[in-house]
Amino acid sequence: MINPGSLANLRVIDASRVLGGPYAGQILADHGADVVKLEPPAGDETRGWGPPFLGDAASYFLGLNRNKRGIAVDLSQEMGRELLLALLEDADVLIENFKTGTMERWGLGQDELARRFPRLVHCRVSGFGADGPMGGLPGYDAAIQALCGIMSVNGEAGGQPLRVGLPVVDMVTGLNATIGILMALSERATSGKGQFVETSLYDCGVSLLHPHLPNYYLSGRVAGPSGNAHPNICPYDTFATGTEPIFLAVGNDRQFATLCAMIGRPDLPQDARFASNSQRNIHRDALKAALEAALSAFDCAGLSDRLIKAGVPCGAVRSIDQVIADPHTIHREMVVDIGEYRGTGSPIKLSRTPASYRRAPPGFAQHTGEVMAERALDPDSYREVLPGPDPEQNAARKA
Repeated sequence: MINPGSLANLRVIDASRVLGGPYAGQILADHGADVVKLEPPAGDETRGWGPPFLGDAASYFLGLNRNKRGIAVDLSQEMGRELLLALLEDADVLIENFKTGTMERWGLGQDELARRFPRLVHCRVSGFGADGPMGGLPGYDAAIQALCGIMSVNGEAGGQPLRVGLPVVDMVTGLNATIGILMALSERATSGKGQFVETSLYDCGVSLLHPHLPNYYLSGRVAGPSGNAHPNICPYDTFATGTEPIFLAVGNDRQFATLCAMIGRPDLPQDARFASNSQRNIHRDALKAALEAALSAFDCAGLSDRLIKAGVPCGAVRSIDQVIADPHTIHREMVVDIGEYRGTGSPIKLSRTPASYRRAPPGFAQHTGEVMAERALDPDSYREVLPGPDPEQNAARKA
């Protein structure tokens, strides 16, 4: 029997697209919420962000929409908006990321939804928020990485700024949206009232600048790219060995002494230049040279295994396929298989009500009849705004 999950009594309408909002919806769904994903007639654009594809959906879509049921609704028409209101009658949460002003133009702004559904938690994911000099403007992850300074601290020392190689801003925005939703639901248990929750890519991007912003607040120095090295901790960098590179994340003097003893340089902690983290930071170039000279005698895999078991945080620099094949990845249930679908498991582990994986991501409009029947809604009454699965549309999404 599948565990119902900690959010089993929660009903969510996920009208968001692309990444931040759908990621938040999947987190809620993995932990038992009944999440109905509303797609526009053309589908969530990430259905076409491939190859690779499985059925009518690209891998990008599959990674963000597990455990949801899917319908398609044309919200640009009045009848479609009437259907959305009908779906919200028994919903706890609405997630959407329409361009700022769209819901208001449709007569479904936060004030109107709060009036109609006083217990509803309405979560909006946006690029810049609704107000301020950039309020209402569109935003995508990479552009926000540039604007928020993330690119300016990423890349090789002295090199050009680089985008982080995954959509970190989008994903953190989705995480913050989930946190905000759960906070609002917790408060609702006391007040009986829902509220509006907003997370913007810009705000979340700025929030990620640790420790660079605290450093700037205190010193006034503007950070730049530093490769793999940490601006405040040393040694905390990639180091050459006799084989593959190893990443050493040495956070205190005890770990540093253990490292040095295990690579045959127990004298280094006695050197005044390396006796404390602050001194190691000042003399980091000399320390790196000394460490790499000693590390050249070691095999990376064997050394990293011995070091981490001795309490020194470290790791070989691995590829994606190596991570998926690792026994620890499998043991931690971070790979999920549902039929032909393979996805990434939830990193949130609850002892009594863990995440469960009940449904593969939905096909386009796959569950329209099921969702309508549960709410005693007649699909024929809304046929004009209920697109169904269309092989030609699906083929176009892949093109």
